[in-house]
Amino acid sequence: MTTALLMSVPQTAQAGPPNLISNPGFETAGTGDMPACWSKSGWGDNDFTFETVADAHSGTKAMKVSLTRRADGDRKALITETTACAPQVTPDRQYDLSLWYRSTTPDASVTLFRHDTTAGWQYWTDLKTLEMSAGYRRAEVRTPAVPPGTDRIAWGVSVYGTGSVTTDDYVMEEVSVPAPEPTCTGTPQECLKGRWDVLPVRNPVRSMHSVVMHNGKVLVIAGSGNDPALFEAGTFTSAVHDPATGTFKTIPTPVDMFCAGHVQLQDGKILIMSGNKGYPSADGSIGYQGLKDSFVFDPETETYTRTNDMNGGHWYPSATILGNGDVISFGGLKEDSTGNVTAEKFSAAQNKWLPMNEVNQTWSYWGLYPSMILMQDGRLFYSGSHTFGNGTPGTGASIYDYEANTITDVPGLQAKDERDESASVLLPPAQDQRVLTIGGGNNETNPVANRFTDIIDLKEPNPAYVHGPPLPHGEVDQGLGRRPQTGAEGKMYVSAVLLPDGKVFETGGALHDRADPVYEASFFDPVTNTYEAGLATDPVPRGYHSSSFLLPDGRVMSVGDNPGNGTYNHNVSIYTPPYLLKGARPQITSVIDGQWTYGDTQRITVDRPIAKAELIRPAAVTHSSDPNQRFVDLPMTVDGNNVDLNVTSNPNLAPPGWYMLFAVDANGVPSVARWVHLGGPPAMARAAADHPSAHVHDFADDLARAPKKPLKKRSSVAVDPQIAGCDRHYGNAGVCVPTTFPKTVARTTAARCAWLATHDYGRLKVNGADDPLRLDPNRDGVACGKGDVRRR
Repeated sequence: MTTALLMSVPQTAQAGPPNLISNPGFETAGTGDMPACWSKSGWGDNDFTFETVADAHSGTKAMKVSLTRRADGDRKALITETTACAPQVTPDRQYDLSLWYRSTTPDASVTLFRHDTTAGWQYWTDLKTLEMSAGYRRAEVRTPAVPPGTDRIAWGVSVYGTGSVTTDDYVMEEVSVPAPEPTCTGTPQECLKGRWDVLPVRNPVRSMHSVVMHNGKVLVIAGSGNDPALFEAGTFTSAVHDPATGTFKTIPTPVDMFCAGHVQLQDGKILIMSGNKGYPSADGSIGYQGLKDSFVFDPETETYTRTNDMNGGHWYPSATILGNGDVISFGGLKEDSTGNVTAEKFSAAQNKWLPMNEVNQTWSYWGLYPSMILMQDGRLFYSGSHTFGNGTPGTGASIYDYEANTITDVPGLQAKDERDESASVLLPPAQDQRVLTIGGGNNETNPVANRFTDIIDLKEPNPAYVHGPPLPHGEVDQGLGRRPQTGAEGKMYVSAVLLPDGKVFETGGALHDRADPVYEASFFDPVTNTYEAGLATDPVPRGYHSSSFLLPDGRVMSVGDNPGNGTYNHNVSIYTPPYLLKGARPQITSVIDGQWTYGDTQRITVDRPIAKAELIRPAAVTHSSDPNQRFVDLPMTVDGNNVDLNVTSNPNLAPPGWYMLFAVDANGVPSVARWVHLGGPPAMARAAADHPSAHVHDFADDLARAPKKPLKKRSSVAVDPQIAGCDRHYGNAGVCVPTTFPKTVARTTAARCAWLATHDYGRLKVNGADDPLRLDPNRDGVACGKGDVRRR
């Protein structure tokens, strides 16, 4: 890394068009043992040599970097990071880089650093994996658009496996990608803010879970749909929606998958784990109970097949796919309503959940739906987003190292115990290793949902959350019609969707737990760290048990809303972003190979120039949570309408499975996605000698806090049966009378009953003799009856 850089004394750069590289062929000697404007760089435990050799592509000199032993890290000859040597660049522009090389190792890549005018030199990205070549071979690749605040870049070839790479004749040229003249195809308002359409067909099931499958269809899962009557009847439902035809097909569902976990496996099947074994008891003494059951849904046959059971119940479990295709799961409630402290691992190779003694255990309770995001080195980042109650002890966010079996807190998350139903996403592109966490509240104390935005850069040696801009205000309906939000009012149950233009679309949400929908939508731009507020808003309220997700055609679909009064909204909304109203879209006219392997170069053809391409992992979302959602940049090599896409060598950046491939023009207009499969049998069949290893970087390795002390083995932790924030003394388990009313509601029978009436709770039975919220003073067994609120 930059801190390991061994500087050589530069000579005056001779940069200028067409080649911006000074001393591109190593012909000019420096004052030390490196050529002018070139320096030794790298990190890790390895044995290496740098040599200026006569084995040149042209001229008399070339640079050879060799590794004879490697435990970790890399070595690279890097353009010296000085104003005299590093080429000057212009933000938002792109540059074609090329070099000639010969290589005896598959583990080599073109690596880019950038100089931020405020923060200094920092790693930017890996662009291309170099194939082995006995003779000289030319490699060319285009940079992404230069980020704001960048004035210079430096680059070179990282060698991260034993062997050698000899390079010569570096070239860097500025390119201009033509932008078509945009033509508004909607109303002027729609072209600025996008458009929502409510479909004429309604969702036939009370879906709590949404999964976009690689055939373009959407699996929506209800189970019992938060309806105790359906649970008692054994009526469990799912449906498959086909956006192409606008139809829904109801699917037989074997168990109550209400509040299960789900993730897409590398073969495209959907792994669905746990669910609801039982609803809370009427007196509130027993809470929700988790299933051990696990199933796989096949998109082709549209059927569920049972796997082996998990080791315990996990109502509201996490589910994260790892770089090797395994799935790891944490948290949730056990069969007896206690908190589950065991990690579970699904083996891709064995196609089963592993016995507990084959899975590393910390005996930590991670809560419900903890957001566990896979990092580029295989560790997991717990972002602080979760469902119900307070976050984990400590700072509320941490890095979990499965191999070392350690948990280390990271600082900076605002209001860690008010991030219930917040959303966290790995920002585009995944190579940047930045996570955004937005909004949230607390169903135990029921404050006004917050506007907090927190951003963490996991490339930092000691990463910490920093404050981002507050969520934009919208309008809120508290039962008396919409009004503008004010002050600190934000939202929980927020949906965050990665879009093909590289922005994050946030939509939906509510001001309080299961009540008071907020109508607001915005784009978050990861390049500028700003919100574009005032987008068109979904006319349908989208709070608890809602979800929004990207479709392959670039639109966003939103389903669900399950307020505390037990109702459910079956309307389906579709958002058309402004980028689809700018005129004709670029088209991917061919994909040479739909089976992709790590480190490959894959050719596509397009009908006109594009500025970027990426893979987006399809959604598997519930309760504002989809930790596997990611946008993976595909650096391009462009030859007219032929575009070669360079696939990362690191499966931790893009875990194996099916992805949507988008091509995007200079106006941010995306193509319709083509489906490609990354990893799988073709990758495994390649000979180990020429298959590239993952290029893992030395990030987040200087954490200020020490790992937490290991916990003793235990079976569970106690969890309040009312963790869902609902007082079960009233109504049934599908109705949520809040244990704590919003602070604006006076602690009187009249005020509480007025709030319940405003929010359409209707007639509520009192379960048993207890009346903790004083909703039945006349003790007739009916909460908020006429006799309870009659003026005396």
